[in-house]
Amino acid sequence: MKKLFIALFMAAAAAVGAQAQEITVSYGAYTQMDAMNCHKGFSDVNTAWGGVNFGLYIPVVEGVKVGPSYSYSSAFTPASEYEIPGLGAYDLKSKVGYHTILLNVKADYYKNAIVKLYGHVGVGAVISHMMPKYLESYNKGYFAFQISPIGAEVEFMPNAAIFGELGFGAQGLIQVGAKYSF
Repeated sequence: MKKLFIALFMAAAAAVGAQAQEITVSYGAYTQMDAMNCHKGFSDVNTAWGGVNFGLYIPVVEGVKVGPSYSYSSAFTPASEYEIPGLGAYDLKSKVGYHTILLNVKADYYKNAIVKLYGHVGVGAVISHMMPKYLESYNKGYFAFQISPIGAEVEFMPNAAIFGELGFGAQGLIQVGAKYSF
């Protein structure tokens, strides 16, 4: 996992040298990790609270931007008592932390004075950090994606905008957030 974070940091550092970038922060509800069981080995995992997403985009041609993103989400198993011989009963509520890294492409397809419409696609990996209570933590990797054919952005001040997306994937079924361009 450390190697993935270093790779993401290096990609972001390389992007800083580009002329114009945009930084995004968003919340996405109902992620791929819930819908596609990215927690094999744990049973009865509760639905995650959604996901927090951070992205960096660099324009490559007019109306098309690419860049990396990082998302975090988590879920718990229901509490259950487990009898450990000689030690008594223990609460075995375990946690799963989902760390997602995607490479994204965003393409504008309509723009007027008020709103910009775009589509967004991303592919990458989700690392499920399995944290069983009283046992050693371990990781499992899964293919991650985001497909958001409908995205709308409204600029409320120079270089700052709010946005919303409808789609499916590791960043959420419905995603809302803000972006800043520089």
